[in-house]
Amino acid sequence: MQRGLLFLVAAVLSAGQEQPVSFGTTVVVPGGLEGVVYHISKRSKGIPDLRKIKPQGKIYVSALNIPLRDFTEGFPGVTRREEWFAIEYTGRFWIEKPGLYRFALTSDDGSKLYIDDRMIVDNDGIHPVDTKSGSVDLAGGIHKIRVQYFQGPRLQVALVLQIAGPVVTGQDQDLRVFSTDEFKPPANPEDWKFPNR
Repeated sequence: MQRGLLFLVAAVLSAGQEQPVSFGTTVVVPGGLEGVVYHISKRSKGIPDLRKIKPQGKIYVSALNIPLRDFTEGFPGVTRREEWFAIEYTGRFWIEKPGLYRFALTSDDGSKLYIDDRMIVDNDGIHPVDTKSGSVDLAGGIHKIRVQYFQGPRLQVALVLQIAGPVVTGQDQDLRVFSTDEFKPPANPEDWKFPNR
């Protein structure tokens, strides 16, 4: 592998089974999220303006599911950094059932969630693991998603994006890990019942 590439390996137990999850790999995940990695200043108190920073590489993943862990248990090595970096994930997802969806974003340190360029969850700042949530009414069809994450000082790391919904009257849906695998459009565009956005 070339010098400066990302070496991201993490494995956690999920739903009682060992499931490989990571911040991403250098192998493209079709229909997944693309993460652009940045080195950030040690003076950062939150997610900086990433448009002003040179990207260090790209990674790909279908779900953000890194529960709280010590950085020595598979903390991502972004080149040789173990702290002071950011990742901005972008992608698209398909909503088959329109309605109100709830998102929960857990992170250590900061993170933000945008749906269709609108901030839904703000969990930014240097802090221990914390979860913030927000809701958004989603029409059927394709939507844009963007998750920004940054790691400040080392020791612990976490990044989990969850979704619940659509909300059914009188019934609260349980949160589950958001995965682009669950929110893919029908393979044949002629079967799409919603106009392309």
